[in-house]
Amino acid sequence: MTSSQWDDAAREVLTSLHHAHLHRSRRVITPVDPVHVDWNGRRLVNFASNNYLGLTHHPRVVEAVEQAAREFGAGSGAAPIMTGYTPTHGFAEQRIAQWKGSQTSVLLPSGYQANHAAVQAFAAVAEKGSRPIRFLLDKLCHASLIDAVRGTQKPFRVFPHNGLQKLQRLLDEADENEIQVVVSESIFSMDGDAADLAGLAKLKESHPFVLMLDEAHGTGAYGPGGSGLAAELGLRSAVDVTVLTLSKSIGCGGGAVCGSTAFCESLVNLARAYIYSTSVPPMIAAAATAAIDVMEREPERQQRVRRLASRVRADLRSAGLDLPLGDSPIIPILLGSESAALQAADELADQGMLSLAVRPPTVPRGTSRLRVTLSSQHSDEEVQQLTHALRRLRDST
Repeated sequence: MTSSQWDDAAREVLTSLHHAHLHRSRRVITPVDPVHVDWNGRRLVNFASNNYLGLTHHPRVVEAVEQAAREFGAGSGAAPIMTGYTPTHGFAEQRIAQWKGSQTSVLLPSGYQANHAAVQAFAAVAEKGSRPIRFLLDKLCHASLIDAVRGTQKPFRVFPHNGLQKLQRLLDEADENEIQVVVSESIFSMDGDAADLAGLAKLKESHPFVLMLDEAHGTGAYGPGGSGLAAELGLRSAVDVTVLTLSKSIGCGGGAVCGSTAFCESLVNLARAYIYSTSVPPMIAAAATAAIDVMEREPERQQRVRRLASRVRADLRSAGLDLPLGDSPIIPILLGSESAALQAADELADQGMLSLAVRPPTVPRGTSRLRVTLSSQHSDEEVQQLTHALRRLRDST
């Protein structure tokens, strides 16, 4: 196939995506502050960000970035196992581990890579130790977890969302020598509901397994000082490996894996996603450390976003919307078809609010939605404007 033939094939695929209302395009959006953006000359209230605590613009976080950039430059210049590991990286890893209650942690350039590195570490240790291993995933796990497990080419099974009875049956099937790694999120990214961590902890008592928990969306919104849902529920000891992103509540970028010293050392030595990546810039490590300090010193940010989430959910339920249980800042407005979700997003934009359509393959076909997200920095008036608009949207569909 020539390059021109490949381009023809690509254009054909893109045309089919357009016709199915599944084509994605980037839009240039200029952040104004934590909850407002400028898009095509329009100032919109941003209800589409994962910046749950508004820390992207916090003065202490921004100052930490500026200071680290002046001291270390804009990037790290190498992989961490070469020359890309500075004192700022080491301090951030210690701070994250202390905050999350683990022995140690490892920084990575993204949450996607952090999930890959953690899964690769499990698989590599099992392979080098000639031990069978199998991954068991909640059906609604993030794409990065699914891709990571598939990439190991190790056996895996999927159990229904929070379907602990099915999970127990899968565990019962296992050979006693087989390593069973159960993979879940704490707060699920598209539905905003929580994993049954208490049930997983109870099941672990009678059916030993290793629990890997992605706290990307639980971090910040839950737990003392934003340390996560497992910490809030007093279940840290049930979690063996925690993955978090620094790009959501923490407000900067990158990811981290938290676990035992043995696990994290195995990741550094065996996980290709870590070994072959340039390390996160020192200024991002400094920003993460500053953001954790802010979360611990300003618990009112977490308290406010949880209050707003409970208020919006109650208001929308009273209007007849069916929402998952919980009080997370992620609120899915199910609309069914791709075209309906796109139209709803356009209608909100016309009213001065940004909330984007989420469509397959990110969510199952027939469940296209608006993924509404809240921040502690949204005003009461902005949130009221949102709920009124969503009520009207509900009445018109």
